[in-house]
Amino acid sequence: IKIMNIGFIGLGKLGLPCALAIDSVKKHNVMGFDVDSNVNEYLIDRKIPYREEGAHELLETHDISFDSPENVIKNSDIIFLPIQTPHDEMYEGVTRIPDSRVDFDYSFLKEGVKEVSNILDDLKKEKIIVIISTVLPGTIDREIKPILSKYAKLCYNPFFIAMGTTINDFMNPEFVLMGVDDKEAASTLKEFYSTLHSKDVFECSINEAELIKVSYNTFITMKICLANTVTELSHKLTNIDSDKVMGALKISNQRLISSKYLDGGMGDGGGCHPRDNIALRWMSENLGLGYDLFDAIMAAREVQARNLAERLVRTGLPNVVI
Repeated sequence: IKIMNIGFIGLGKLGLPCALAIDSVKKHNVMGFDVDSNVNEYLIDRKIPYREEGAHELLETHDISFDSPENVIKNSDIIFLPIQTPHDEMYEGVTRIPDSRVDFDYSFLKEGVKEVSNILDDLKKEKIIVIISTVLPGTIDREIKPILSKYAKLCYNPFFIAMGTTINDFMNPEFVLMGVDDKEAASTLKEFYSTLHSKDVFECSINEAELIKVSYNTFITMKICLANTVTELSHKLTNIDSDKVMGALKISNQRLISSKYLDGGMGDGGGCHPRDNIALRWMSENLGLGYDLFDAIMAAREVQARNLAERLVRTGLPNVVI
């Protein structure tokens, strides 16, 4: 396996820990740039002003070089772009959200892509560009590709990490998600990841990878909301230990914690599921739960069932009752 030069355009709270993780295996040369000049001081002083598990130990022995974006791009085989796509503060989820909804702010990512593209156009040399940023499905087609240099061999490779444990999450992922436009670039990127760990690479289109990333995060929120709803129910009733209830669900690894019921187009049939949700909706209202998750589930189920039935009728099954 050849030694690669790995570049980062962005060494913030995502980029720097990932760069440190790659540097720690001592199999590749790692270099980077950040618009914040303080980052170079962090590398020189071997200290960062924020909490990131394992970072201080890796900073003590790092060999990451800080250079201009031109030199990073010119001398790298793979260039990662961990550039932020933030929300306005009121949409970050740390405070009560407003009634309106907005997309992410892609201005920082677009600015970074434009700079990288200008450098590639000057170099007139193909380079593997790997976007990490979280975006909504269709964003890269709509916002990024029109401004991307023809010399960029693009992959979309968002990480499943949590700030504070980025290094461990990056080095020990469940799988590596890789949205691919260029098969040759994907092959090189897979070869690179094989030097870090033995986890599977899930290869798909860029549009699919965009949706996988945000769906994954939403799946976690859905699980947390259900667990908190069950906990609230337990507290409002008597002689129920919510840890016992959730403990039973945790060991249900054939249907609940499994790949079952995760295929699109599936109907929620039978008598048990709807009747249980409807009864829980009645209980939630009478107990005064903070939010009636069960009613929301039933409302979604009703609309989805009708839409599915209508699709079946349109495709030649006229006996379906809608």
